[in-house]
Amino acid sequence: MSQKSSFGILALATTSLMAAASAPSPIYPLYRERWHFSVTVLTVIFAVYVVGLLGALLTVGSLSDHIGRRPVLVAGFVLAGVSTAVFWAATGPISLLVARLIQGVASGTAMSVLAAALLDNAPRSRPHLATTVTAVGTSVGMAGGGAFVGLLMQWTTRPDLIVFPLLTTIFVGLAIASWALPETRSVRTGRRPSFRPRVRLSAEARSEFWAAAPTTIAGWAATGLFLALMPSLVRDEFQLRFEAAGGLTVAVLYVAVTVGGLWSVRLRARTATVYGAASMAVGAVALAVALAGTSSVEFGAGSVVMGLGVGLTFNGNLRSVGAVTSPESRSETFAAVYVLSYASLSVPTLVAGLAAPAIGLGATSYAFIAFLALLSGAAVIHGASRRMQVPA
Repeated sequence: MSQKSSFGILALATTSLMAAASAPSPIYPLYRERWHFSVTVLTVIFAVYVVGLLGALLTVGSLSDHIGRRPVLVAGFVLAGVSTAVFWAATGPISLLVARLIQGVASGTAMSVLAAALLDNAPRSRPHLATTVTAVGTSVGMAGGGAFVGLLMQWTTRPDLIVFPLLTTIFVGLAIASWALPETRSVRTGRRPSFRPRVRLSAEARSEFWAAAPTTIAGWAATGLFLALMPSLVRDEFQLRFEAAGGLTVAVLYVAVTVGGLWSVRLRARTATVYGAASMAVGAVALAVALAGTSSVEFGAGSVVMGLGVGLTFNGNLRSVGAVTSPESRSETFAAVYVLSYASLSVPTLVAGLAAPAIGLGATSYAFIAFLALLSGAAVIHGASRRMQVPA
């Protein structure tokens, strides 16, 4: 198989994995009506995905650096297919918990190796293409999964019986295709890989990793808000009974993330992160104003501005970190990036879910948005001062 074909399969795999991650979000309000569970249970279902993902990243995130890319990719896609099959057969919130946990393990197993394998197969003349595809493929997948399911909800009350069989079939095909990929990482002899939970950063990547941390936290916390709570918020606070509204809310954010990711290619990496942090701060203010006035138009505009910022920072950060990693440490470095990212996505969202029953979904959303605005503002100051010191 040619390097170009391998790169295309890996890009499709990244997009499909993320589409599966966002596909359940628009269906959550239907699940709540069908099985009568609370917002707190909903956020636990959302958070357990991240528990599985972080557990996999911490234990097998660097495994492909030791045993090769192909076997880890195949294992990830087999698990992803099992998770969508459990969603397909779900009979209650316990089934959803199990499905999301397996889905998290699948994503954690596959994500860092996908990022590393894309970098392995990127054209030598365009090394930034790999991190751009990782960032843009992530946002396109998240947007596509949410939009597709949201539109399905317009004409069927059981979108789960369509989307999850489709995703299961796709993952079976990706597992087979992954086994046919040429191996780009030779097996290490001698020292065995350790499966103790840990995060390791190579010495050359540490400075860029920690410099990227503030915008990573803000951007992924914003996506957690949209994936876990926005479909219910749109339904309850804006009184929108248009069934596709929840899914399209997620899609609008991720379309903007995609545009931001593509825009960042034209900018220096650190410039992209500063612009992105500023955009997230403005977007947070716009979302708060929209909630106060229950304006769906302003809410859409705030979502777009927020998404642009997330895309700019995500791609800029991946480029900065990817540029200083060696082939021997790529998957463990990207595993560390994703550990921070998904911890940022899950912890604030889980706190919000626990707070919602006590203070209400609207008040919880205001508090969450204020947190995003403060963190993004701090990231602007940090990023701007660093860019003036060390332009890049």
